Amino acid sequence: LGTSAVFDKLILKKTVFNPLAYTFWLGVLGFAAVALLPFGAVTVPASVIGIALLGGGCFIAGMFFYFLMLNKARAGGSIVAIAGFSPIATLVFSSFLLGADLSVYQEISFALLLLGGFILVFLEEKEVRLRVLWYGLVAAGFLGMSYVLSKIVFDASNFVTGFFWIKLGGVIAALAILAVPLLRERITHVHSSVRAGHMFWYVANRAYAGAGSALVFYAISLGSPPLVNALESVRFLIVFIMGWLLLHARFRVRTLLGEFAAFTIVSLAIIVLGVGDYMHSTLPDPARPISWGVTFSQKFASELVVTQSEASGRMIGPDGDWKMTYEAILGDLGARHLRLIAYWDLLEPQDDVYDFSGLDYQMRRAEEVGADVILVVGKKVPRWPECHEPAWAQIQSSKFKVQSLLEFVEIVVNRYKDSPALMYWQVENEPFLPFGDCSTVSREIVDAEIALARSLDANHPIITTDSGELGLWYFAAKRGDVFGTTMYRRVYNDTFGFIEYPLGPEFFRLKEHIIRFLLWDYEKKFLVIELGMEPWLPRALRDVPLEEQLKVFDLPFFEDSIRYANKSGFDGYYLWGAEWWYWMKERHNDPRFWNAAREVMR
Repeated sequence: LGTSAVFDKLILKKTVFNPLAYTFWLGVLGFAAVALLPFGAVTVPASVIGIALLGGGCFIAGMFFYFLMLNKARAGGSIVAIAGFSPIATLVFSSFLLGADLSVYQEISFALLLLGGFILVFLEEKEVRLRVLWYGLVAAGFLGMSYVLSKIVFDASNFVTGFFWIKLGGVIAALAILAVPLLRERITHVHSSVRAGHMFWYVANRAYAGAGSALVFYAISLGSPPLVNALESVRFLIVFIMGWLLLHARFRVRTLLGEFAAFTIVSLAIIVLGVGDYMHSTLPDPARPISWGVTFSQKFASELVVTQSEASGRMIGPDGDWKMTYEAILGDLGARHLRLIAYWDLLEPQDDVYDFSGLDYQMRRAEEVGADVILVVGKKVPRWPECHEPAWAQIQSSKFKVQSLLEFVEIVVNRYKDSPALMYWQVENEPFLPFGDCSTVSREIVDAEIALARSLDANHPIITTDSGELGLWYFAAKRGDVFGTTMYRRVYNDTFGFIEYPLGPEFFRLKEHIIRFLLWDYEKKFLVIELGMEPWLPRALRDVPLEEQLKVFDLPFFEDSIRYANKSGFDGYYLWGAEWWYWMKERHNDPRFWNAAREVMR
């Protein structure tokens, strides 16, 4: 259609054809669609035929105003003006007739398309600008209505049948022109003055354009009319280039810059539409099997249970009390997918002096209830301050600190590699994200830890992780057998305060598709290793009034976050905040979050 538009302009420059005659022959040549009837025509109700005939008539009317605009304006401006205006009209009619809603990416795309169309219109000469704008808007209206009516017809029949009746509607509209004597005279007068050579090229180009038109209507039968209509904007690139090559178009600097700006805007709109429609077409099945688990932190559970209880007025001692939370998670909550943490400072409080009692208990109980475990090992592991090096290691030189870390990893891996509960090793936590006291972990150290874990245990895959919103994913994902992303929707930042990321669940699906493409690995498992399900505050939760916590994270947001996660398309999620839910239930008599999580675990 792009090359056809250039040929249209070329023919119009060399003949006295007027838009009316051009439109007439366009409609009449549509009768060639009868050749498709042997390839699958079916019987359809008279109402469908009526809609098809009306759609074909609207198409011919739209093309008449398009040819008027093309005759007055530059070919590029005409194409882009139609490209910008027509999708908007199509969308409006789709909303009324098909019940189509506008998604965020479509809103962005259509705004860009409209902007690109207006830029091109206002690059025209002042004396034709308003006329071009008027012709463009009217043409867009008729074409938009035609596409939507065509979609209704295709949904009620099949492509061959629908296309024939739509084209027949165009034939009838064209023949109706002859019923008006003045219009008939204009058509026949122009026809008699045209040389045979020009007529041949005109008919040839109409047949060529007809092939493009058939493909457009076929695309409409398959998909969404506004999207198909908007993607026609790619014609502008063809027109822009061929305007130089065939029409010898000359541009002033202002015009050239405007053309380039419009082309850039329309191209961006096409990319947004294409990516958005691809993501929409790959929406995850909401009924797919999903595994829901939790992260458990012995440290955080201990921190909460030693807090003064306003409800009971008594202090809870730290010894063993984190086990109450853990047992409730295994029992009442029913979690069977666990992420546990090998805290270096807890397990090796002094150099070469170990205390595995806490982690041994967690792993043994997981085995007893039949849970599977992701075991996190390293120096940067979950929960603030992220870096959990023991005090004795912090004062070591860099060389000895790395050696001590690797010795610790070796001991942990050897201790738990034969546990029937162990499913994955997670090496470090978001190691390349500058967050927490130890900020990042060098790639060399991460690689050394992963190599060591693999050499000691070839039976369990390695998980590497990165921030969902801020991380690049690539460098972490390429190192692990499995990749885990975080998913936090509301966070606190010292510079900007409280932030809710304006990102839809499609963001994570798109990011996953990009990383899979870059890695050329479509088999690697991706999961959400931390789904934020507790308040993110600038102070420890135990020090923040309950009202402030619930302002940041309430039950409706909890429930919405589960729906959000489901739409993001992953098959495994580890919820972050189980200790807080238990604390809310036991210390503040608010079991809502705990009960909601229990329903999810089921």
